[in-house]
Amino acid sequence: MDVAQLVQILIILLVVATGVALLCRRLRVSYVTGLVLGGLAITELLPRRIGLDSSLILDLFLPILLFEAAINTDISRLRSTIKPIVLLAAPGVVISSGVTAVLLKWGLRLTWTEALLLGVILAITDTVSVIAVFKEVPVPSRLSTIVEGESLFNDGVALVLFSLILEVNTAGSLTILDGLQEFFVVVVGGILVGLVLGYLSSGLFVRADDPLSSILLTVAVALGAFQIGHFLHVSGVVAVVVAGLIVGTFGLSSSVSASTRLTLLSFWESAGFGVNSFIFLLIGIEIDLITLWRTLPAVLLAILAYQVGRLLCVYPLLAMVRWFDRPIPWRWQHVLFLGNIKGSLSMALAFSIPTTITGREQLIAIVFGTVLLSLVGQGVSLPWLVKRLQLSKFSESRQQVEELQAQLMTGKAAQDELDSLLKSGVLPKAVYEEMRSAYQVRVAGAEKTLRELYNRRLEEFHPKSGEHNKLDAIRRRLLLAEKGALTEAMRKRILSEEIVRGRIQIIDKQLLRLEDD
Repeated sequence: MDVAQLVQILIILLVVATGVALLCRRLRVSYVTGLVLGGLAITELLPRRIGLDSSLILDLFLPILLFEAAINTDISRLRSTIKPIVLLAAPGVVISSGVTAVLLKWGLRLTWTEALLLGVILAITDTVSVIAVFKEVPVPSRLSTIVEGESLFNDGVALVLFSLILEVNTAGSLTILDGLQEFFVVVVGGILVGLVLGYLSSGLFVRADDPLSSILLTVAVALGAFQIGHFLHVSGVVAVVVAGLIVGTFGLSSSVSASTRLTLLSFWESAGFGVNSFIFLLIGIEIDLITLWRTLPAVLLAILAYQVGRLLCVYPLLAMVRWFDRPIPWRWQHVLFLGNIKGSLSMALAFSIPTTITGREQLIAIVFGTVLLSLVGQGVSLPWLVKRLQLSKFSESRQQVEELQAQLMTGKAAQDELDSLLKSGVLPKAVYEEMRSAYQVRVAGAEKTLRELYNRRLEEFHPKSGEHNKLDAIRRRLLLAEKGALTEAMRKRILSEEIVRGRIQIIDKQLLRLEDD
């Protein structure tokens, strides 16, 4: 493919992705589902057929998406929900893939190797698809953390199992003890690689505190963690996730300026959005509807098999959680059951099946058809289910409390920034006192109202001259500090995305007004 054709294809994909985004927002349907259907529709418009490449997804797209999700995951909330996450991501994947493999072996008359590979591939809960849905539909923070945490670690466990099955197929045999030992070494090795890279890069963040350098460093960490893990024969997926968690918790600490944190998180949000768009458009382009029709009975059986596997994984394992942690509500379990959407990683692993495996083409066709029906069917039904279960419903009093919390947090963040400006000598004392008093009025008003709400025991309460240009620059820094505080609160699930987005829009208008003055 020459450069001119590549540019033409890129332009078509960008235009289609933009159109799909606008249409999905107007129709209130899942962006991921819209992209897949858009990819199906534009196949004939492309100058030449393109498709997914397994190495492109595994070596480039997957680390970017995992790192973006990890740095936006609050490690303290992850720690509080680690027990159900571990149950679903470790024994859950084994149970689900095993049940799926047994049903497909007898239903499609596959060999054990083919059935086990297909079972593992279909046990993957695609990180991209699930997080995309939960960004569009707000859910309780604990449920969201469980879903995102399972999606992050589910990929690593599935990739390890996939490699073990291929190793058994090549070697001819592998004892259970040897398999468990290798699984342990691969996972722990990935954790160690992620810890080392995460802590090393966090120290560099604090010393540099430069937005552009931080972006380059995080890209290097995300891609490098995966490649180093692969080179050392440990889990690159686990390494990327752990490194992202460390960077998000320690690298983006209060020691780093608000503008650096905001720039970095905005970059990764844009990178994740762009990669998501290309992946799901390419999935739609890759699907051959004629092949799908021919394999439709096998595809429907595969969907039934992995749903049975998921059912026997979610409900029994989460019933055990009540013995050692807070119980998971039934309504949440329904969401976790239906939320096992398949996506790009399943397709990449299907491409990765060696040519020595008999029936490889049949397995790829089944996986592609399953992914398409999963994205369209579950991608549309999951937001509907969440709304039907009233998981995303916010009462008027809860919304009022979060508005006041946002006002209080942004005011205090701006005051902290003013204090640092005064100490560094940037801000005159008189201007400091005037600006701080204005923010103090906002803080005091929010604190008073929150105190009144608390006292009423609301059930949902949980706690153009040079001088002019200089003042504009200071105001801009204060507004950036407010945005940073809001972004951090949303990352830690303290405030809902709906509230934060609304206040960020107000701050952006103030920033634009400063630019126009």
